Amino acid sequence: MRRSLIMGNWKMNGSLQEGQQLASALAAGLGDVQQEVAVCVPFIYLSEISKVLAGSAIALGAQNVADQASGAYTGEISAAMLADIGIKYALVGHSERRSYYGDTDQSVANRFVQAIKQNVIPVLCVGETLAEREGNKTFQVIDEQLDTVIATAGIEAFSKAVIAYEPVWAIGTGKTASDEQAQEVHHYIRQRIAGVHPEIAEKLQILYGGSVKPDNAKALFAMPDIDGGLVGGASLDANGFLQICHSV
Repeated sequence: MRRSLIMGNWKMNGSLQEGQQLASALAAGLGDVQQEVAVCVPFIYLSEISKVLAGSAIALGAQNVADQASGAYTGEISAAMLADIGIKYALVGHSERRSYYGDTDQSVANRFVQAIKQNVIPVLCVGETLAEREGNKTFQVIDEQLDTVIATAGIEAFSKAVIAYEPVWAIGTGKTASDEQAQEVHHYIRQRIAGVHPEIAEKLQILYGGSVKPDNAKALFAMPDIDGGLVGGASLDANGFLQICHSV
């Protein structure tokens, strides 16, 4: 049976003090939950938040990773640097990176590869926009995003990775994806991977990242192919995030 993973993405929010207080509250309130829990923290706070979480069951993730191993890439943070301070996860291809900063399917695949090389677990974000969904292009978009990574990294790399489905049209738009809509795409992703490597597909964690909240988490996580959540705004509230963690 696949283990659940609940991952909070703090995005570009809060001060160091606020982050420390949030991390401390999460560590204190987590209790004996059986699933994996992680938080993705802005680069500049990773080291300090790691001190707060030391000894807890909460892992740390970065919100991005460079598509190059090293060199003259001012402003970038390499996978080796993340590994050097004990970071377990790195988001790659988050919808905001694709939309605002021009990340392409190929650059995302390159970031995925760099993370794998340093034993940092890439969390590959995939998903369609509202226009793409309304144009019945959801599965076409998912195929393109996955196929580029498979071609670049190889299917075996997915045994050391996580996928997060982000329906971009359901994030901050007032629209919501039903449990069944989310499950449909998660099932498609699993079957797409199974078509190349069934054993990896069966064990692969696929998270849902479309506005997960305390009031919808339990129903979402009850779906057979949804293995947890990539939680945005709700992860900035300790009580709300802990409710999500305990809802699995």
